[in-house]
Amino acid sequence: MGTIEKDLTLDSYDRWASRVRDLAAESNALILAHNYQAPWIIEVADMAGDSLELSRKAAEADADTIVFCGVHFMAETAKILAYDRRVLIPDMEAGCSLAASITAEQLRGWKAEHPGAVVVSYVNTSAAVKAESDYCCTSSNAARVVQSIDENKEILFLPDMFLGAHVERVTGRKMKIWMGECHVHAGINPADIDERLAEHPDADVYIHPECGCASHALYLASSGALPAGRTHMLSTSGMQSSAEASTASEIIVATETGLLHSLRKNSPDTKFIAANEEAVCRYMKMITPAKLLSSLERRQFEVTVPEDVAKRARGALERMISL
Repeated sequence: MGTIEKDLTLDSYDRWASRVRDLAAESNALILAHNYQAPWIIEVADMAGDSLELSRKAAEADADTIVFCGVHFMAETAKILAYDRRVLIPDMEAGCSLAASITAEQLRGWKAEHPGAVVVSYVNTSAAVKAESDYCCTSSNAARVVQSIDENKEILFLPDMFLGAHVERVTGRKMKIWMGECHVHAGINPADIDERLAEHPDADVYIHPECGCASHALYLASSGALPAGRTHMLSTSGMQSSAEASTASEIIVATETGLLHSLRKNSPDTKFIAANEEAVCRYMKMITPAKLLSSLERRQFEVTVPEDVAKRARGALERMISL
């Protein structure tokens, strides 16, 4: 299962996991874990996936309580889509550098500068920002959302500048792009891809479009430095499904290293290589076994969203889902 927290032996892990599952059953709670969570959290969860996938699961589930092992904006999204459920997060301080790069007040000011523009917000935003948006999007459907908008309309795309640049390339649509970034993905740079390819020249390359190396990887592919079909821009869920169908013996993965656990577990015959071993989100790793257990025992750290904000944010999410 991979490395466990230094003070958690395999035997104590089994006892901890049994206790967590018992408490979840007692309170009819569903435990959801984002793909970037540590292995022991993913293993005890009822489901692991990307943020929107998990939020939709929360909305569909027959559970009284949702325990979201991820960062705060993800738990907010689950609350928006499952408003009648209690949503808990094991650590309220588990934030997101990308979501923090724009506030609702800043977005309102930006909209005032571009009256009539359509606002497309990446799902990695706060509930308040989603409420100011016309559409939400994920990394896997951002291009599709943008393509659905009247070509005569100006588009404000936020907050990730790397994803925005990727969408512009894919769609040929010029947009106004907010200059935000995920500190983890921005830290995966072109030199990392070059070094890994030098070490593994026959490997496929999976790149999350938030990465700072995305433009470089696409250039390498278009220039012939990477053979056609070897470089793939994928969401975390896209990486998993693509890996399961792949015949590649080695795959370089440019995203947060937490995803490697699930990739290796689901595709054991493939060698997965981190583009950058230091691409670790400290916010994701704030969710620990002790905090998850405490949240269930005490039913603490409930995530709330004002009803009017949730209603407006839900509209932006539902417009995306309807596509």
